[in-house]
Amino acid sequence: MTTFLLLALSIGGLVVGAIAGYFYRKQVAQVTANSAEARAEKLLNEAKNKEQEILLHAREKAIKVIDDAKYDEEQRRKETSQIQARLEQRESLFDKKLLEFEDRKTRLQQKVEEIQAIKQRVDEAHEKAMEKLQTISNYTKEEAKAELFQKIEDQTKEDLVVRIMKLERENSETFQHKASEIILTSIQRCASDHSSETTSTAVALPSDEMKGRIIGKDGRNIKTIEKMTGCELIIDDTPDMILVSGFSPIRRRVCQIALEKLIKDGRIQPARIEEFIEEAKRELAIDIRNAGEEAVYKLGITGLDPKLVSIVGRLKYRTSYGQNILNHSMEVAYLSGLIAEELGVDAAKAKKAGFFHDIGKAVDQETQGTHPEIGGTILRKFGLDEDAQDAAMHHHDDKPEKLITQIVKAADAISGSRVGARRDTYEQYVARLEELEKTAADFPGVEKVYAIQAGREVRVFVKPDAVDDYQAYNLAKDIARRIENELQYPGEIRVMVIRESRVIEYAK
Repeated sequence: MTTFLLLALSIGGLVVGAIAGYFYRKQVAQVTANSAEARAEKLLNEAKNKEQEILLHAREKAIKVIDDAKYDEEQRRKETSQIQARLEQRESLFDKKLLEFEDRKTRLQQKVEEIQAIKQRVDEAHEKAMEKLQTISNYTKEEAKAELFQKIEDQTKEDLVVRIMKLERENSETFQHKASEIILTSIQRCASDHSSETTSTAVALPSDEMKGRIIGKDGRNIKTIEKMTGCELIIDDTPDMILVSGFSPIRRRVCQIALEKLIKDGRIQPARIEEFIEEAKRELAIDIRNAGEEAVYKLGITGLDPKLVSIVGRLKYRTSYGQNILNHSMEVAYLSGLIAEELGVDAAKAKKAGFFHDIGKAVDQETQGTHPEIGGTILRKFGLDEDAQDAAMHHHDDKPEKLITQIVKAADAISGSRVGARRDTYEQYVARLEELEKTAADFPGVEKVYAIQAGREVRVFVKPDAVDDYQAYNLAKDIARRIENELQYPGEIRVMVIRESRVIEYAK
């Protein structure tokens, strides 16, 4: 019983505790809910207040922007009104000026018409006066003028003739004296050595035994040398010496260098001969370039194309009437510069023009045309000044137009007329050999032509693939016939046509 009671009391206590807990939790939840609603309501009120403040601020700002825009518009309207007023004022002034200009133009036009009327009346009066004079004198205007001039000429003719002759004599004497003074001064200031070129070159031998080695077995060595160089080797009784004969200084120089190398090497045979001749040609090309560089350096001429300098160097191996053209060109350059200084002309231009006046002779044997035409073309190609071009093209003219060309012509005449400078017979001899070679070279299939033995023999080398043996036979006869018909020469000329084939292969 007691246990049951305790159990009942415990259950009852638990029920009461649960009910009490429920109501407590409900009250706590109600308080919490009331507190959250209050906070939410507070936040909502704050948001509404903030929104009202933002709206008020935006409205104030919008009102301010509208007011500023209205103010700016008002200012622009005022400025526009002022500009329009100024334009209207200027337009009014312009209209006023235009009216004044039109009025002035009208008055000037009236004055012009009045002047023309006065001029017409003056002309009419002048015509009437001339008619009255012609009627009184029985002369027309042209007849009176001719009569007056004739009387004046008759009265003063003798005086004019005497005066003209006196002036011409005085001027001629003065100019002649001045020209002589300038030329003498230039010649005295330019002293040059003169030595005429010959047609042979001597090569020293270490012993007479070397002559036999140069000739070779059955003369094959000397034939190879003559064939490759186009020169003739003269082996006579002169001890320890052999002569290289030929009209071309370049060929003689190639032959001389090759012989000196062969003598030094000691192995003289056709293969070595060909090798040393090719090497001599390369050395000669270098020597030509060095000669050109040395010449322009001595004259102080700069800024030239290297190809033009090489062309200048070729003049070292070119002669005219026995006179070396490179030395002649340098002498003409010095004389031209000295004469130009005396006359007050640009000495540098005159010196350059004098130096290049015969540049065409460097290639005239290989190019068609006269050396003045070739020289002008070369200088024009390398961009030299017009004075140099004119001097090269017109230094042989009777009356050159440019002063520098006249100076170069005088210097050229001075250089060529010095005692011992030139020799006519040498030039004639060279010209005859050149004509021989040119005549034979005009035939088709000809590769190289050499005139040797003072022009008594012409050796013609033909292309074996273009000329066969029968054609070579006919070619020799055709060349001989043309020489007979077109050239003049003493004695007889032997024509030798050589055709050979070479096959080269290398063992590796």
